[in-house]
Amino acid sequence: MKRRGLLTTVGLYVVLVVGSVVFVYPFLWMIATSLRSLAGVGSAGASVVPEEFRWDNYVRAVTSFPFWRYTLNSVLTTLIPIVGTVFSCTLAGFAFARLRVRFSGLVFGIVLATMLLPGEVTMVPQFMLFNNLGMIDTLYPLILPAFFGSPFFIFLFRQFFARMPSELADAAVVDGCGWFRTFWLVYLPLARPAVVAVSILLFMGYWNNFLGPAIYINSDQWKTLPLALAGFQSVNGTDTPLLMATSLLITLPCLVLFFAAQKHITQGITFTGGK
Repeated sequence: MKRRGLLTTVGLYVVLVVGSVVFVYPFLWMIATSLRSLAGVGSAGASVVPEEFRWDNYVRAVTSFPFWRYTLNSVLTTLIPIVGTVFSCTLAGFAFARLRVRFSGLVFGIVLATMLLPGEVTMVPQFMLFNNLGMIDTLYPLILPAFFGSPFFIFLFRQFFARMPSELADAAVVDGCGWFRTFWLVYLPLARPAVVAVSILLFMGYWNNFLGPAIYINSDQWKTLPLALAGFQSVNGTDTPLLMATSLLITLPCLVLFFAAQKHITQGITFTGGK
């Protein structure tokens, strides 16, 4: 039995190592290519070990197009929607979990039912709405929808708050807190693991968002990094080292954030609701 268990463990580790190599290889090749010269790309082939280190490729990546302006646009369309989504979803999740009002279950079911709608269904009406408001070619269409919540994250926060002891709300009411103060001072601080996990997932989604800017942004002034990278690739597609260096700089914030906070993601997704 011990030998069989050992063989099973070794087999699992082999599968995990092979799978890790398959998934990490493109990223390692991108790093190596970003440090090569244009002639070195053809001679190196599929090697992930750079024979030369051309750090000037990164200098060219941030100077060959308005990199910092696009970075500022990406930061604005990422951080502000994160704050709006987290606030609206935690507030709605707390209401569904703790407020006992008539038809709350029906309303919650309707909110969940909206998850069945493909994004293409609401894309045209939403575009028409922002067009009538004169917000096309601005950052508003990429920011304002976040303040109206997301059904998936409302569900997650509702489950988190529902598993918290109801005595917390009773004690807050005895101390004279209203529902909003109970949410803000008692429940929201205890939901920090879930808030951090959701914020990280939202960061990756908003930072890499390409479809939204492609629909609403027309001028170079308001382009975000993913949209600018598409235009950059069409112009500099033959300069592979420059393209890989630019792509690596754009994806670097997501990588750093994920590896730095993966423990919080795991804690937040478990939704134990206990302290």
